[in-house]
Amino acid sequence: MKIMVINGPNLNMLGIREPEIYGDKTFADLENIIEEHGKEKGIEITSLQSNSEGEIIDYIHYAYGNYDGIVINPGAYTHYSYAIADAISAVSIPTVEVHISDINKREEFRKISVTKAACVKQISGHGFDGYLEAIDFLCQDK
Repeated sequence: MKIMVINGPNLNMLGIREPEIYGDKTFADLENIIEEHGKEKGIEITSLQSNSEGEIIDYIHYAYGNYDGIVINPGAYTHYSYAIADAISAVSIPTVEVHISDINKREEFRKISVTKAACVKQISGHGFDGYLEAIDFLCQDK
């Protein structure tokens, strides 16, 4: 099983960016946790991060035919990137949307996800564990 994990804008700033919301663990910590989980489960995981919408779309397109599932935290693009939603729909790869914080308990604009409908599941507010839950969900029945 091969899973692509895509992190969107500002997630590279974890540990620095609003630690009262996102915690004090760094992006490197997140990548290590995901990598270790993949090793434990025998899953090949590729982790990517970009602050660019076009690059995220390119990652999704590349996943077509190369990966069995996608875990994506689109960051702020969650709320307005129909282009990312369209890319997820186009490739028809099971995709789980993940958010570290609970977007439903944040500002009004954060409660709206235009990418959610293109995904098979959304996990929000479970911190870094949400990524592991998403990976496990994608591995069910495989």
